[in-house]
Amino acid sequence: MFDSVANKLTVSRITFIPIILGLIIVPNIWAAWIGLAFFISAGITDWLDGYLARRENEVTRLGQFLDPIADKLLVAAVILVLVSTKQISGWSILPAIVILMREVAVSGLREFLADLRISVPVSRLAKWKTTIQMVALGFLIIGDRYAPSFIPATFIGDLGIWVASGLTVITAWDYWRASLKHF
Repeated sequence: MFDSVANKLTVSRITFIPIILGLIIVPNIWAAWIGLAFFISAGITDWLDGYLARRENEVTRLGQFLDPIADKLLVAAVILVLVSTKQISGWSILPAIVILMREVAVSGLREFLADLRISVPVSRLAKWKTTIQMVALGFLIIGDRYAPSFIPATFIGDLGIWVASGLTVITAWDYWRASLKHF
């Protein structure tokens, strides 16, 4: 079942989530940086599992099912914990909510279209959105309290989450528009 390397990487990304969340919650510089290291590792496995599956021609139904779930679990859980620890606060909660809403809506859309046996490939813009979102969340995990003083980590993270949420709206609209003919 988990015999492909790509599927093992996807499962490892899911198992990293509670570790990342626990480390974000611990109010200590070492925990924040180790949490960031795990988060970066999860991001790398996201890219690597897809690359290996395509390169080795090991695209599996399990991988197609688990990969987007792993991505959404990671992003949603990190956003929720960052809001709870006030590392995402004020007006920056709005783009975080937009990102969460898009993840749920696109997941529902994919599920509906899967019943019709229609595939929804990830667009290039959606990949950019994911990259910007992951970089922004990385900066927010560290925030100003643990970043070197010359790096405005919270500002960069907040700016990134706003940009990602703008791309989130565009990509969600693109997916919904392309699927309207199937309703």
